[in-house]
Amino acid sequence: MKRQHSMPFGAEAVHGGGVRFRLWAPGVATITLQLDGDQELPMTAADGGWFELTVASAQAGSRYLFRLPDGLLVPDPVSRFNPDDIHGASEIVAPTAFDWSDGDWRGRPWHEAVIYELHLGSFTASGDFAGAIERLDYLVELGVTAIEIMPLADFPGRCNWGYDGVLPFAPDAAYGRPEDFKRLIDAAHQRGLMVLLDVVYNHFGPEGNYLHAYAPDFFNPRHATPWGAAINFDGEGSRVVRDFFVHNVLYWLEEFHLDGLRLDAIHAICDDSTPDIIEELAAAFKSVPGRARHVHMVLENERNQARYLTRDDFGRLLHGTAQWNDDIHHAFHVLATGESDGYYVDYADDPARLLGRCLTEGFAYQGEASTFAHGERRGEASAHLPPAAFINFLQNHDQIGNRAFGERLCHLASPLAMEAVTAVLLLAPQPPLLFMGEEFAAAQPFLFFCDFGPELAQAVTEGRRREFSRFARFADPAVRESIPDPNASATFETCALDWSAIERAPHRAVLELHRQLLLLRHQWIVPRLAGMDNGDPRLAMPSARTLAITWRLGDGSLLALLANLGDDPVDATPPPGQLLFATANLDATTLARGRLPAWSVRWHLQPGDSR
Repeated sequence: MKRQHSMPFGAEAVHGGGVRFRLWAPGVATITLQLDGDQELPMTAADGGWFELTVASAQAGSRYLFRLPDGLLVPDPVSRFNPDDIHGASEIVAPTAFDWSDGDWRGRPWHEAVIYELHLGSFTASGDFAGAIERLDYLVELGVTAIEIMPLADFPGRCNWGYDGVLPFAPDAAYGRPEDFKRLIDAAHQRGLMVLLDVVYNHFGPEGNYLHAYAPDFFNPRHATPWGAAINFDGEGSRVVRDFFVHNVLYWLEEFHLDGLRLDAIHAICDDSTPDIIEELAAAFKSVPGRARHVHMVLENERNQARYLTRDDFGRLLHGTAQWNDDIHHAFHVLATGESDGYYVDYADDPARLLGRCLTEGFAYQGEASTFAHGERRGEASAHLPPAAFINFLQNHDQIGNRAFGERLCHLASPLAMEAVTAVLLLAPQPPLLFMGEEFAAAQPFLFFCDFGPELAQAVTEGRRREFSRFARFADPAVRESIPDPNASATFETCALDWSAIERAPHRAVLELHRQLLLLRHQWIVPRLAGMDNGDPRLAMPSARTLAITWRLGDGSLLALLANLGDDPVDATPPPGQLLFATANLDATTLARGRLPAWSVRWHLQPGDSR
């Protein structure tokens, strides 16, 4: 089985031998191809700012750069691989040299999703594609059905979260070669695991983005962003820019046979055109050859724009499959920790009610004013959408890593609270997401780390410490100095998971809890989710910290949650149906009295007739 996505730019093998090189460089008059370090070959100018050249002697493994009129050598922005990092030469890759063994793979329907987010560099000791393959069987045993990999686009230096990538088609060499990534995907598919990749279409990283030097039209100064001029999705020349990202979607889905992409922070994309770029990318997902397989478009969007998650009257997707629901994280976090600074202020007054709204309607903020955003209204109505449109989580890379010391939730909340919120997360109808190590209460933090050049590195370190100065805890400059330096080797190394912990207390018990809950999810809940609409949820709150929710599942069954997410016991009437799960602090005697201890959860299932 061979796979290749052909593109109108970059280096593409031609029939009969040789390679065609094509670069969009409307900002310069000439371009020279430097091949294998010693050949300087002028490229032919074509209409619309394009430069082309076919070289009969070029082949897979050859290295190349483009020389600008001022002598600057730049890599191919559509490089499939840059073995010597972002400032080095691009390597010609032959995609069809890799033999796939997953020809029968058709993906998995979205309602089966249990997602495991991971950062390749700190997931295993080796920090590469091969190391991740060694953990796939563990993830299957855990009950995961999809791994979501933080961005791989080539970034500067030895380590990075991935959001500073500048070569969106090139897996970073720190993790291995492109064929190593394909081996990981192939191995995952052999085990029934979907593979999703996080991609960044709202900006390029601050080091190594050479597009400004030869293609200034790639950016639109009419839109200002935190990273400078916005990527040009709606100005003159934007058709080429839009095609660049459409092909990036198709490249990952076709050439790498990925099961989906998570589009990072689409709220930071500026586009006044119709259809906008998100709608056009959604159309690209639907156009994937062999579309009989399941392919998923996941969004991150702090504006809570429900319109991107709309289904038609038959339940078919119009745009995105699902969105990371930050609202539910924030409500969970406030309940479990009591923290209320920063964006948590919007959830501090009534966190259980907002959690209940997330579980029954999707977003907590559906047009209400945000205190954190100085009264600006946030969100759109979402109660009509099915639970599958919202990805729930207690933790992710952002919510841990954006803390000064990278504390995980298990470092901040009691074990009792952690058991309760985990039970709510993993048995609710919405697809759950775990962040690597969460399932065994990893002791390691997940800090912000990067590896920029000296001048930029210092600015990033100072900027990170400065951003925390508005918090009372970091008012003292000496305390701010204790915040780990993102560019220090030790900062990155501290984040590598210690897998030996899963054999020790208390980590083993936490892991067994996750396995038990996910087994229950797959046995009793997932088979009943197919065809589920919004579930006609009923929400009651016997107390300010107690939730009683019932959903109608796709087969007509009733799934019921009763949860006390507070420090005081309460009286509550048990729902009807079979008891699926109760937290360890909820014994049979207490259950019989209808008493809910502090931080206790129970789930019930009442079978129903198929609709």
